[in-house]
Amino acid sequence: MEMTYKQYVISDDRSKVNVQTVIDFLANSYWASRRSPETIQLSIQNSICYSVYDGERMIGFARIVTDGATMYYLCDVFVLEPYRGQGISKKLIEVITNDPQFEWMTGVLGTKDAHGLYEQFGFVREQERYMKRLPQARRERGAKQY
Repeated sequence: MEMTYKQYVISDDRSKVNVQTVIDFLANSYWASRRSPETIQLSIQNSICYSVYDGERMIGFARIVTDGATMYYLCDVFVLEPYRGQGISKKLIEVITNDPQFEWMTGVLGTKDAHGLYEQFGFVREQERYMKRLPQARRERGAKQY
């Protein structure tokens, strides 16, 4: 999958991921600063990855860990600082949550400071840092959150 948003390209082609950009960003993040470069590289190899590009430069990223049937874990989401405030992260989350392979699964994630972003896409707070999004069918029926 590849789509355009403004002048940016969003792609799920893992082979295009700039691993060094991910390593550099995560090294300064509150959630992954202790991960080794080797661990980050392995996590990318074993995940579904979405990247955002400005020309050839990778400026955003998100990773999905899933069983392929019932649930997915959305993690390592970022947009580089100079590109923030343009709706890129919102579009990235929209693309992921609307992907047919995920829209019928339960989604989970952890965040310290971006609850508002994820709430726009059906995630609800489970605890202080964790959020959950019910599968499309359960949301349509108004299923109880649990």
